[in-house]
Amino acid sequence: MTAARGSAAQRPAKPEKAPGKHRIVVPFDDNRLLAHLLGEYDSHLALIESRLGIEAHAHGNVVTLTGPQPACEIGRTVLNQIYDRVRKGETVTPGDIDGLIRHARSGPPAGSGTGTAQVRTRKRIVTARTPMQSDYIRALDRHDLVFGIGPAGTGKTYLAVAQAASYLERGLVERIVLSRPAVEAGERLGFLPGDMRDKVDPYLRPLYDALYDVLPPEKVEKDLETGTIEIAPLAFMRGRTLAHSFVILDEAQNTTSMQMKMFLTRHGEGSRMVITGDPTQIDLPPGQKSGLDEAVRLLDNIEGIQTVAFTAADVVRSELVARIVAAYDGVPQPSGRGRSG
Repeated sequence: MTAARGSAAQRPAKPEKAPGKHRIVVPFDDNRLLAHLLGEYDSHLALIESRLGIEAHAHGNVVTLTGPQPACEIGRTVLNQIYDRVRKGETVTPGDIDGLIRHARSGPPAGSGTGTAQVRTRKRIVTARTPMQSDYIRALDRHDLVFGIGPAGTGKTYLAVAQAASYLERGLVERIVLSRPAVEAGERLGFLPGDMRDKVDPYLRPLYDALYDVLPPEKVEKDLETGTIEIAPLAFMRGRTLAHSFVILDEAQNTTSMQMKMFLTRHGEGSRMVITGDPTQIDLPPGQKSGLDEAVRLLDNIEGIQTVAFTAADVVRSELVARIVAAYDGVPQPSGRGRSG
């Protein structure tokens, strides 16, 4: 006797939902904004998929997320935040999306603020890309003196310059003073061609680059001519009182103890001061103690002073830079990355 046609024994088993899979449907009100939400050729969705290890599909005015529930929940949060930004007319870049994912993964910020911090200038809106960057931006707004320490590529200097530009535009300070120790030049400055500005400009170029990125070029040029924006080597700070100014000392790991004390005591009425540096990249002569390390230790827990310490997890310059910093910090890297077959 043959088995009946279509019996359970002959029919293919119905595929079961993969264990751990979760599905979330995220609707959006305005179809006109979806192109900006999804990105060109759905590039924003592709980035969310790769970062979170989920599947994201757009259909009509909804996006369906499939994968582990925690990752899908993060994806929903990030999509809603992107939508809020495009609804306000803000431009969203891949770096912004990466930052939103980092914030969402970390949960509530460590500081007393909530959400992702931003700095606004006439030229652009600068958005924090890691929770520590959000804490840093809030510290710059709340404290008279902030130390921003950590590895290259974490945005220490760029965010400080952006905040300085914002303060200047809003009339909260009368000028910006940016400084660096020209350690590499040492006694050789006199042998370089040109006047003093020509001699020191190569060492201060990163500060110029940040300024031109957050302010219109014509304003930067005008303010440099009038002295509203001043960029000078640390040695030029001696004997001055910097009142009603936003003052930034970059590459402060290359200051001596006496130089750091000299700079700190330039702080004047109505001023904000930011000191940035990477304690792992000291260019001082062997045996010379860094003034940055000493200052952070001595000034800990003093009212009005805040230290924000970035780590390799906060590197936003590029994924490659993040891996380089992690390698130098001794953090094991996933096997197979960077190798060819």
